[in-house]
Amino acid sequence: MAKQHENYRELIWRLAKTDFTLRYHGSVLGYVWAILKPLFIFTILNFVFSSIFNPRGQGNEYYSLELIVAIMVFNFFAEGTTAGMNALLSKSELVKKIYVPRWTIIVAATVNSALVFLMNLGVVIIFFGVKEFVPSIAGVAVFLLYICLLYIIIVTFGLFTAPLYVYFRDLMLIWEVLLTALFYATPVFYSLTMMPDYIQRVLLLSPIAFIIHFTKESLIHHHFADVWQNLGFMALVAVAFGLSTVFYRKVSPSIAEKL
Repeated sequence: MAKQHENYRELIWRLAKTDFTLRYHGSVLGYVWAILKPLFIFTILNFVFSSIFNPRGQGNEYYSLELIVAIMVFNFFAEGTTAGMNALLSKSELVKKIYVPRWTIIVAATVNSALVFLMNLGVVIIFFGVKEFVPSIAGVAVFLLYICLLYIIIVTFGLFTAPLYVYFRDLMLIWEVLLTALFYATPVFYSLTMMPDYIQRVLLLSPIAFIIHFTKESLIHHHFADVWQNLGFMALVAVAFGLSTVFYRKVSPSIAEKL
């Protein structure tokens, strides 16, 4: 059993590395594109909300740190869920011709997105250094916890949607629209505390909104979610992951026939 698990890990890592290399193969800037996209978004939003809508520079002095953290986390969520959904269809030839556990293809696609996020994390660290801001150990620990939970959410989403996308090809288009709506419904470029209490409660029902809000609060403002909130959130993530594995096992046997 241990040997089998080791083989799975090796397979996932090889698939992820191959996807990561091919993704930027032939481009002039190569891996730099993994960093440029979220930086472009950050530059535009930071200029708009720090200069145009706040010309006197009043307000949160750490707004740029909140913004870069939120953009990097949301970008990880968006890329990871999209890659997980598309994993089986994009590797259809591999699924049909070679027997590999198909769930490893989904996980490998999410690992590829995680590698991009790790590169972006270096940019976040640089921003904190420029601002001469050192987060607390507790804040960093909570941030790492939320990133782990976010990765589990991404894998869960992939296990649910990758088989469905094989049957329903409109699913990707629907998800792209929903991602746009989620971006504005998530406190990426604004603070959740600006909203009335009842709207805050509604927005926090979104897992990505919960993670981004409390990541910014804990990492930068040393304000943490209540213990019951974190425990409840972790329980929901665990239940969702369990349901996704059950769902995937039921629908996966017939996937190859539909590719």
